[in-house]
Amino acid sequence: MTTTTERPVRVEPEQRPAVRLRRPGWKDPRLLVGIVVVALSVALGSWAVSTASRTVTVYAAGAALTPGTPVTAADLRAVEVRLGTQVDRYLLVADGLPDEAVVLRTVAAGELVPASSLGAAADLAVRAVAVPVTTGLSERIVAGAAVDVWYVPEPPAPTTGAEPGSTAAGDEPPQPAMLVGGVTVAQVDEGEGTLVVGGPTTVHLLVGVDDLPAVLAAVAGDGTIALVPVGGAG
Repeated sequence: MTTTTERPVRVEPEQRPAVRLRRPGWKDPRLLVGIVVVALSVALGSWAVSTASRTVTVYAAGAALTPGTPVTAADLRAVEVRLGTQVDRYLLVADGLPDEAVVLRTVAAGELVPASSLGAAADLAVRAVAVPVTTGLSERIVAGAAVDVWYVPEPPAPTTGAEPGSTAAGDEPPQPAMLVGGVTVAQVDEGEGTLVVGGPTTVHLLVGVDDLPAVLAAVAGDGTIALVPVGGAG
């Protein structure tokens, strides 16, 4: 009897067709998107460089501009500057001056005039108050400077038989008190032409509406008013 030995059948793995990479054509969406992104980047970079290097003519303050002051072209000077993307923040000579414009906040001499610093008189939050000052004024108290306003009460009259300047027993002399701080000086009148030597100097202060009662009461009182420049004594 003959025995037949079966050989194992070897199964070859199925061969898949090789995938060939194709170069992207001009109509490939990915290629088109890449071209658009590169073009936009180049255009944006060119615009940024051009904007940064471009100069514009803007107004600068010829002298200190104080709130409430009407502004004319004579108060300003034209300067060429590079503002980049901040060009809308300042007053351009090409746009001209607003009609009946007044200063809303202090602009220092030589400073570029912000567009927001000018407006209508109705938008002004301060009022000009003429304050007589009999004490010596610091050289730092000029138009545009910021000062603290102090009220110095008049010493009480001495009692009978007491020395001048003394107070009754147990009474403390009245102390100076600050009325308002950081007030802007609009104008200083030196009193030219006055016949009184050493007379008071009138300083026009721009006082906030809420602080007007205290300042007006001090002006009408018997004491004196002292002005101290902000940042220390002059």
